[in-house]
Amino acid sequence: MAGSKTSRSDASSGPRSARTAHAVPDGRWLVRWNDGRLTAYALTPGGLLRWTETRPGGPQWTGPDYFATPGVQDISLTQGANGYVHLFGRRLKGTGQSAIPEVVHAIQYQPGRPLTEWAGVGNPHGRNERAVHMGAPVAAVSASGTVHVFVRNAGGGVCVRRENTKGAWLAWGDMRGGGGLDGLAAGVLRSGRIEVLVTGADCAMHWAQSHNDGDMERRRNLRVAPAPGSATALETGPDRLTFYWTDLATGQVQACRPGGWAIPMGSSPAAGRLAAVRALVDGYDCTVLAHQALDGHVFLALCGTENEQAGVWWSPTGETSAHQPALVCDARGRLVLAVIGAAGELRIARQGPEPGLLLDQAVSV
Repeated sequence: MAGSKTSRSDASSGPRSARTAHAVPDGRWLVRWNDGRLTAYALTPGGLLRWTETRPGGPQWTGPDYFATPGVQDISLTQGANGYVHLFGRRLKGTGQSAIPEVVHAIQYQPGRPLTEWAGVGNPHGRNERAVHMGAPVAAVSASGTVHVFVRNAGGGVCVRRENTKGAWLAWGDMRGGGGLDGLAAGVLRSGRIEVLVTGADCAMHWAQSHNDGDMERRRNLRVAPAPGSATALETGPDRLTFYWTDLATGQVQACRPGGWAIPMGSSPAAGRLAAVRALVDGYDCTVLAHQALDGHVFLALCGTENEQAGVWWSPTGETSAHQPALVCDARGRLVLAVIGAAGELRIARQGPEPGLLLDQAVSV
């Protein structure tokens, strides 16, 4: 990206004991690079932790590397088709009573490499009194490499700002809406289209592009009530997303494809954002879900992709975590479950060679 500076001095591998209190970033925190290696990210007071596989498929990892993030909160990340990982956060700009939050942005271009410096992206309200009500940023990258960052605005609607492929930020755009809460979900389809779901007071607001890099168009509200911050999006069919979330009233997991009905998927009441990925299990295209129960235990589910109504198999993984788990398929096509352990360590469990979805015992890295 034009104008980016790489901050090589921020990375260190200081003592782990100084960074045992982890808060996993909102949303996706385990990614696979184009070379097949995996990277995991976690938050710690004043900084970001990062672990990286030494080779595709593991099992060895390096890290955690530590990157200072002074003043940056509510960090989330997304990854483009070129593999670049974009990190967004919220940081106060100014001092005293005149300080307002602004969106900030950093990039990691290659596995194991440093992050760029955090650069300001602004606030859709400028510097007026409404600026303090800006929500936490969530981003998505289209197939062309256009970065979109979304925030809840002071009225509970959504604003978006785009960075073009040359690194220039365009003006903020107002997507309208109202009454929305923090914790929006954004999904990118292979076609490059982006869709956004935002929990409202008595419904979920939905926006979608009709084509790659098109305008974000308001679609019909979904008459559902996801718990704020629980929803995740997964492409489950040709140019089609399924949203998974925790129902606010029951605490149970639900699935919904816009235009259809919410499908109950059971399980124990879930906390935090759900993780979802498609994987081949015994040669079948399946959707795998993971969530953290209210008591900290991590559960895994399996169903045929877009066949949730036929039944979902949930099972405990034997892992506990204070944060939401993450899922990805590794370079060998094996499902990988990642959790943050009680001491702030990264724990990894991979799909074993046995039939069905059986994970090998998790190991700390």
